[in-house]
Amino acid sequence: MKRLDGNTTIITGGGKGIGFGLAQAFAEEGSNLVLTGRTESRLLVAKQKLEAMYGIEVLPIVADGADEEAIRKVVAAAVEKFGKINTLVNNAQVSKSGLPLIEHTREDFDLAIYSGLYAAFFYMRECFPYLKETKGSVINFASGAGLFGKLGQASYAAAKEGIRGMSRVAAAEWGPDGVRVNVVCPLAMTESLRQWREEYPELFEKTIQGIPLGRFADPKDDIGRVCVFLASEDAHFVTGETITLQGGSGLRP
Repeated sequence: MKRLDGNTTIITGGGKGIGFGLAQAFAEEGSNLVLTGRTESRLLVAKQKLEAMYGIEVLPIVADGADEEAIRKVVAAAVEKFGKINTLVNNAQVSKSGLPLIEHTREDFDLAIYSGLYAAFFYMRECFPYLKETKGSVINFASGAGLFGKLGQASYAAAKEGIRGMSRVAAAEWGPDGVRVNVVCPLAMTESLRQWREEYPELFEKTIQGIPLGRFADPKDDIGRVCVFLASEDAHFVTGETITLQGGSGLRP
């Protein structure tokens, strides 16, 4: 028996990178998927691949996380299609990475806050009634940028730490309803990171030296499997936690 057989999982930014790895991990365990993103062609390719590989159903929906009404429609479409929501994964985020704090504009900060913090808030609020019915869970993505104060990540870190704070409050408020809320901070190999490795091989190798396990995480096998655990009955007593998947580079008490 697959651990998430027949479940419904919403994954934002599920058409590429970490989001697609998450989608693979959830599909492998039998969950149907609702994938959102801003590029329809990418979502349709993901749907085709996932349905062919895992025999589950995928509902792709183009939606901007900063658009409150669009998110209402995503949730309504998910319930209309599958009849329930078991897990919400807030993965999508856009920001001006590498920009010093003093060079940020209001628009730069708004980009990170609306695409990250507001999007997670909107999705959580709209999904809650259905998560309450299924005793489901929320998995929000934060970052080592916020935990460890990484240079050039002011707006991104602010959005991610806002998500962590909101998640802890939601875990406390929603616990009596059986809804769990946890946070994952990944350090994963993605398409953009591969490109960075090719452009700056020496800097990449220096970065790797700071990771005790000596590599970046695989989106499906390393990040996705942990998220599957958090969504499953195996984690029924886990809520309000921040899990750092940083290969040891995020060591903390």
